Amino acid sequence: MKRARLGTALAACVATLGAVSSDYLSVERKFRSIESGQLQTGSRVHLSPRELNAYVEHQLPAVTGGVRQPRLRLIRPGVAEGTALVNFAEIGRSQGHPPGWLMSQLLEGEHPVSVTATIRSASGSATVNLLSVEISGVKIEGETLHFLIQHFLLPLYPNAAVDRPFELGDRIEKLDVQPSGVDVLIGR
Repeated sequence: MKRARLGTALAACVATLGAVSSDYLSVERKFRSIESGQLQTGSRVHLSPRELNAYVEHQLPAVTGGVRQPRLRLIRPGVAEGTALVNFAEIGRSQGHPPGWLMSQLLEGEHPVSVTATIRSASGSATVNLLSVEISGVKIEGETLHFLIQHFLLPLYPNAAVDRPFELGDRIEKLDVQPSGVDVLIGR
């Protein structure tokens, strides 16, 4: 009886891994088709929440050490939430900025982090505005969040496009963010 349950559990795990892999391959194909420049003006490419999560799960840990279990949730039109377990001290070390003793005591270990943002786009550019950040249950928003962005995030990541427009590139005219997914509209 126990062996049958184990077999069923393993089969479910293999099926889930296969689904994640196919979602990742699917979103990669879609990204390649967008980047190729071969799509006709007016084309829409739909990225499902599953595909977006497969991409985030595969790409983010490879780029940023110290981040585990990243997830993306499309809450309502134009609003998304990203969550992850984050070890800020490990991120600093991986980028050549090891924290001092006091900061390492505060930042070491994994912390649940949630970021909620609006995403607006038109005419080939987009703007991401952070609404709130929650770290280990402490919510940061408003002027405090703006202060942290200006004095901590942007000095460390000067190319971060937060609260300012940035070009989408690859002839992308607009991103339509909905709970059902993100539609990428191709322009001229």
